[in-house]
Amino acid sequence: VLGMSLPMGGHLTHGWGVSATGTWFRGVQYGVRRDTGRIDLDEVRDLALAERPKVIFCGGTAVPRTIDFAGFAGIAREVGAVLVADVAHIAGLIAGGAHPSPAPYADVVSTTTHKTLRGPRGAMLLSRAEHARAIDRAVFPGLQGGPHNQTTAAIAVALKEAARPEFSAYAHRVVANARSLGEELASRGFDLVSGGTDNHLLLIDLTSRGVPGKIAAKALDRAGIVVNHNTVPYDPRKPFDPSGIRIGTPALTSRGVPASEMATVAEWISRVVEAARTDDEATVEKVRTEVKALMDGYPAPGLPVG
Repeated sequence: VLGMSLPMGGHLTHGWGVSATGTWFRGVQYGVRRDTGRIDLDEVRDLALAERPKVIFCGGTAVPRTIDFAGFAGIAREVGAVLVADVAHIAGLIAGGAHPSPAPYADVVSTTTHKTLRGPRGAMLLSRAEHARAIDRAVFPGLQGGPHNQTTAAIAVALKEAARPEFSAYAHRVVANARSLGEELASRGFDLVSGGTDNHLLLIDLTSRGVPGKIAAKALDRAGIVVNHNTVPYDPRKPFDPSGIRIGTPALTSRGVPASEMATVAEWISRVVEAARTDDEATVEKVRTEVKALMDGYPAPGLPVG
């Protein structure tokens, strides 16, 4: 199986060694260019021609740029591989028309039902008819026990919401907020992997800020800003103590926070990252107060204020 390397932005389930997909099968990984932070399809093709994988995965867990499904499909056809598009992070953007769809190109599409799709924690597999029986049998009885009917019902509600016109507006606002936040962070000297984003996600290398990703992420959490520490391409640090942080905008967008507030969010992030470097807990607490004051004006849907 050929998949994107985990430290480069791929997912464990795409043939990485510690996953079942890397234990049961021989996993081969592609990455991103060091100079651009983007996937080079010519390199992917060369690797596919050399290794002749049975399955090619595209998509990942920290990919801030548009995925070229058509390009990957061409490579898969050339080597006779099944193309699996993992759209777990961008399914909501696809449903809302803010990201191209893999449906015309991929043999199998996998996705979670939370993240940008805003449903419960669950998953879906979609495929061409020729693969449906094998996938159904692999899921049950091969890998999964009894169904969770309450989750299935919640997925149905989420998909109904995703079919509405207002969901498309939400998806495009997610991207607008991410781009605006990225521009504001870049203007404050942050190093954005690939230089920016085309979707909901920003991957930031904190090496130049002099603070590891885990320390920064924990400080931001104490300030009321939830991100996660994350590896960045060619990261010299270990995966459990990486150089970067990963930020997404779906939650802010779902609460109605507009792009005009992203400068404020970026300034908070900048102040807290610097506070994490200097062990300035007073600044972290001050930012937490400011975060609460703003977010009280944008309550989470369905939850009381206060």
